[in-house]
Amino acid sequence: MKTFRKILIILTILVSYTAQSQETAFQVEVIGKGNPVLLFPGFSCTGDVWNETVKELSKTHECHVFTFAGFGNVPAIKAPWLETIKNDISTYVARKKLQKPSIIGHSMGGSLALWLASDNPNTYKQLIIVDGLASIGALMIPDFSPEKVSYDNPFAKQQLEMDATAFNKMATQMAAGMTLTKEKQPILVSWMEQADRKTYVNGYIDLMKLDLRESIKNIQIPVTIMAAISFYPKPQVEKLYTEQYQKLTNKNIIYVENSAHFIMFDQADWFLKEVKKLVR
Repeated sequence: MKTFRKILIILTILVSYTAQSQETAFQVEVIGKGNPVLLFPGFSCTGDVWNETVKELSKTHECHVFTFAGFGNVPAIKAPWLETIKNDISTYVARKKLQKPSIIGHSMGGSLALWLASDNPNTYKQLIIVDGLASIGALMIPDFSPEKVSYDNPFAKQQLEMDATAFNKMATQMAAGMTLTKEKQPILVSWMEQADRKTYVNGYIDLMKLDLRESIKNIQIPVTIMAAISFYPKPQVEKLYTEQYQKLTNKNIIYVENSAHFIMFDQADWFLKEVKKLVR
């Protein structure tokens, strides 16, 4: 009988260890108590992008703040990168027995939220998509299909081979267009520079290949989409979001004036009020 109990304990430990060891695609910081909220950063960013949001939201909710593999101090993983992240999040939600968590996702994090909810429509309570799309590839490539995006392309090769000086120059130019809040721009640059280079290059191609424009029809839970209006006229932004989210039925698109891509930085007060109003 004692031998049987020992075997049972060992098996329990092994099963627990296996379940946890499968989740290599991110690190999570859990802050606060209450109904669960998953917070996904955008591409190359760490969970620190949500610091101001979590400071307020954690007063009433249990915030699960993600940093994905290859970004920040989280070790890189093997391909497929984005699919592994998605699968590991599903495992994490099940293992933690999170009941109907809400998801707040910025950019890539928003696309990831849509993917998860498309595959598991009954798992989540609601989505808040911060300047994210159902298909980034369709934004950039006419008559887009995932097959048109290749991992072996000249731009990817150029990025992989960039020295630190050239990469810093590119990152600085990109950051200037991503947020109007100048004091935040060096933070974005540092996150891009800290990223594992292969993840930075091939992971973005993973994202480019992801096309959820059809599968989002499976989502019935409420989805709030915040779309930034700064560099493009409002009619152009409205046309883009209407096309991207045509198959999503239960949606509310909010157009945010005077904001670049990082709405939580450029319209910080408005963003916090809106999130606190939406997340119950």
